[in-house]
Amino acid sequence: MMRGSVRRAAIGALFLLVLGFANAAVAASQKFGDWETLRNERHGFLIAYPVKVFPQQTNQNTDEGQVFYSGDGRAQLLVGAFANEHATTLRAYRKFLLKENYAGADIDYAPVRKRWFILSGTIGDEIFCQRVNFTCGGRLINSWAMIYPKAENRFYDRVVEAIAPTYKPGTGRAGNCR
Repeated sequence: MMRGSVRRAAIGALFLLVLGFANAAVAASQKFGDWETLRNERHGFLIAYPVKVFPQQTNQNTDEGQVFYSGDGRAQLLVGAFANEHATTLRAYRKFLLKENYAGADIDYAPVRKRWFILSGTIGDEIFCQRVNFTCGGRLINSWAMIYPKAENRFYDRVVEAIAPTYKPGTGRAGNCR
């Protein structure tokens, strides 16, 4: 009896999660027009983005990630994953990003959890927001980031908020960290 209740509760929770993702996608679609979903075959991550906002991709796309540019080229959406070959810890990788990518930045949001962190703030005339997830017991580092002009924050802040719930970090080709 207890086992069936647990199974029904798990199915109910999964249904609510899918329903929440669908509702977020519908709301975002209404705000920004058509969306596409990028699925990475090698690492298994996925993210949806508004095509009208990011119509251009770089030619430097790899099986580890992609870069998208806004129509005017002033905003970027970067998404990717790579093997953590040096067994870098989450905190060490965060420290590395702060030093190498965001030195001198004014950080305004930076939660750190067991398997992920976010860095958000301003550097010069740009705003950045980056989410990093460690999956597969830390063997895979997944990340997505948006960088955009401070002067356009009212628009792009909403884009970040719409994209964020669509991101699912990867766990490899088979979905089981292999």
